[in-house]
Amino acid sequence: MGKKTPKPPKIFHVNWFRRDQDNEFLWPGFGENLRVLEWVLDRCDGKGEAETTPIGFVPAKDSIDLAGLDLSEETMTKVLEVNAEDWKAELGDHKEFFKKFGDNLPNELKEQLKALEDRLTAVPA
Repeated sequence: MGKKTPKPPKIFHVNWFRRDQDNEFLWPGFGENLRVLEWVLDRCDGKGEAETTPIGFVPAKDSIDLAGLDLSEETMTKVLEVNAEDWKAELGDHKEFFKKFGDNLPNELKEQLKALEDRLTAVPA
């Protein structure tokens, strides 16, 4: 698509369902998702601040409006955390999924998967 589309869409991934050690959701809920979507729109406009991680960019600590939320700094750190070991475990599932496409899988996707694996491997355990 990137070769055929001069301005391909930006892709964002959000995991609203991360849980803490007590199995409680870290993010306060559906009604607060607009805060993250506001950051997404800011990123699309080149304004939203982000941190670089092995899986891509995540919001910088203070880039999401948390006014009025009872969300500790520790919780927000966990919300934004990228755990390389968890992602390495996911790679196997990604590889299995990609196998379904056989020779029809574009090389660019294979290259991206390999690059992700390399970035995750470079993270100290």
